[in-house]
Amino acid sequence: MRVVAAMSGGVDSAVAAARAVDAGHDVTGVHLALSRNPRSYRSGARGCCSIEDAGDARRAADALGIAFYVWDMSEEFADHVVDDFVAEYAAGRTPNPCLRCNESIKFAAVLDRALALGFDAVVTGHYADLRTAPDGTIEMHRAVDAAKDQSYVLGVLTQDQLAHSMFPLGGSVKSDVRIEAERRGLQVATKPDSHDICFIPDGDNAAWLTEKLGPRPGEIVDEQGAVVGSHDGAYAFTIGQRRGLRLGVPADDGRPRFVLDIEPVSGTVTVGARESLTVDRLECIKPLWCGSPPVSLHATVQLRAHGAEHRARVRVAEGAVDVELTDPAEGIAPGQACVIYDGTRVVGSATIARTG
Repeated sequence: MRVVAAMSGGVDSAVAAARAVDAGHDVTGVHLALSRNPRSYRSGARGCCSIEDAGDARRAADALGIAFYVWDMSEEFADHVVDDFVAEYAAGRTPNPCLRCNESIKFAAVLDRALALGFDAVVTGHYADLRTAPDGTIEMHRAVDAAKDQSYVLGVLTQDQLAHSMFPLGGSVKSDVRIEAERRGLQVATKPDSHDICFIPDGDNAAWLTEKLGPRPGEIVDEQGAVVGSHDGAYAFTIGQRRGLRLGVPADDGRPRFVLDIEPVSGTVTVGARESLTVDRLECIKPLWCGSPPVSLHATVQLRAHGAEHRARVRVAEGAVDVELTDPAEGIAPGQACVIYDGTRVVGSATIARTG
């Protein structure tokens, strides 16, 4: 097949492209220019779209002997990922920008462009396992390497997108991928993994949001409504947060307090005991299914990247998903993704709207 290999400049995408070449595909390497910010150049690997990452991707493509291009997706990225991130925090929710990037950029805008140019599929270095079911549908399963499994942030992919996707690393463990990269002579073999949010250069989310949204002072109150502190912007907090609260009044029992609720209109942040973070029901919206939508199933759900699995009963009706957790969860915030699994198979994803 003619395939586009999305090359971030890291070791995983480089080895994924190399394996696609070995499989006999006609491979073209593409690096996505996502940032309009000149400060996106930084040493090491905080994100996945800096200037140095583009150079690393080009060198890897040269080593593999494949054509290489840079696609400017900065406008789409700003509209669908960065602006969405700011708007969600301003509304008191906690978004996952990597999941949004996969949904709107890597497997929507990029895949659409690739198909329009006559390519058959997009190859990435994500750790997830694609399998063809007996009825011909494409199933996505958890990767072999549980520590690197990325099926959670890929739970937004539809059947049409999965049918044009390739994840060559799904059956590998990360240590073997690095050994393979070194054997192939790829300079990125020892490059650190990317982490943090790629469009926030120094990793200081609160300062970055303050720059975008400006100061919005408000009160921090306890569960009885008593004022125990103040803040410069509710968007600097997320449900379940313990550190950085700067409370002026200690709890009566001397125990730590956690963020329980964020009210974006008044800017009020409510804090309380850890036990108050426990939830056993989720109301979710905007479901996206990897195959046929279910009606009701006993499943497991994952509620944050690399988070624990929770047994649950899932019911779907009229575009909404109701999740009853057999295993209660802590610190779950509206805006996070609830990804639903049947064993290792990803059923789909929905956005958490309310908890209870």
